[in-house]
Amino acid sequence: MPAVQFPLLNVFLTVCWFAFLFVWVYTLIAIFTDLFRSHDLGGWGKAGWFAFVLLLPFLGAFVYLVARGGSMHDRADTSVRRHEEAYDRYVAERVGGADPADELRTLGQLRDSGALTDGEFEAEAAKLRR
Repeated sequence: MPAVQFPLLNVFLTVCWFAFLFVWVYTLIAIFTDLFRSHDLGGWGKAGWFAFVLLLPFLGAFVYLVARGGSMHDRADTSVRRHEEAYDRYVAERVGGADPADELRTLGQLRDSGALTDGEFEAEAAKLRR
């Protein structure tokens, strides 16, 4: 059985090609995610960009990153914030509010400082007692 020769340079080039492939797939996923996350484009605009990136991938990705790449982070950040707010609301609904004793203590401090009147204090305290 003959020995298979695979020189070290070929190993290095193979690793480089896999790294390039990984970066390329990640870039396409980021572009398509940003494209469909975008609220400033209509359906035809999204379809046009999708077709451009799909039919001419290297040129389409390059043009997309130049034309819309500056605001990709803003759209991603907005999406993350919306998800965090929804998660926080969900947790607050499921777990409930703070301890009623702590809230009464805070209400008492607000009343003592003059931020709440006695009537407002009693109304809020009645809500907590329910």
